[in-house]
Amino acid sequence: MNARLTVATAKRVLLQLRADKRTIAMMLVLPLVLLTLLWWLFGDTIDPTTQAPMFDPLGARLMGLFPMLLMFIITSVATLRERTSGTMERLMASPMRRGDVVLGYALAFGLVAVVQGTLLVLYSVYVLSLDVAGPVWALVLIIVLDALLGTALGLAASSLARTEFQAVQMMPVVLLPQLLIAGLFMAREDMPTVLYWISTVLPLSYAIDAINDILANDASAIWPEVLILLGFIAGSLILGVTTLRRRTA
Repeated sequence: MNARLTVATAKRVLLQLRADKRTIAMMLVLPLVLLTLLWWLFGDTIDPTTQAPMFDPLGARLMGLFPMLLMFIITSVATLRERTSGTMERLMASPMRRGDVVLGYALAFGLVAVVQGTLLVLYSVYVLSLDVAGPVWALVLIIVLDALLGTALGLAASSLARTEFQAVQMMPVVLLPQLLIAGLFMAREDMPTVLYWISTVLPLSYAIDAINDILANDASAIWPEVLILLGFIAGSLILGVTTLRRRTA
């Protein structure tokens, strides 16, 4: 691997993103719009058990889903587009190695993910008045890790897929099981035993567990989940590097 080539790849991808206003809007503005719709629905609805707006726990947990979902879709499709247009093959024919290519893309989209996650949490807390018992920085950390996880999973999916359609097909396979059994709708401990054990191998489960710790004002308990999420991110990037094809077909 060559740090100069990795940075050059990241710079090229960022320049392409800067020229693509629709993609920038989808990554940065769409999560804010989705959370605003959720606030509109549940901001005035009081949970009878806690006497607090239902938006507080629901919004915090769904913030763990939106960045991962959007970054997965955009990263996988954008990277596949590079392959189908021939750009990736020209890069692979140069002295650049697969690690330089994947990490360059990860660095570029990762920077966007950091901005996206930070903006989403600050907007939720200071504009939509999302009330979290724990520190805001801890929520920012988990949401940014979620966005980085979506980026890494998207890069891995694009390396495995041959076409944009195949990459999109991976979305329900990778994301929908996590949506259902990661703890968004039911505590994992209350699930049937088989579903609980399946949920332990899904990365979103650990993001939701960490958010639950923050909602319970126990930020010191998030560090095991943080390490596991970092492990999933690193594993996804390694999978992306090792499976990246030099040719589209």
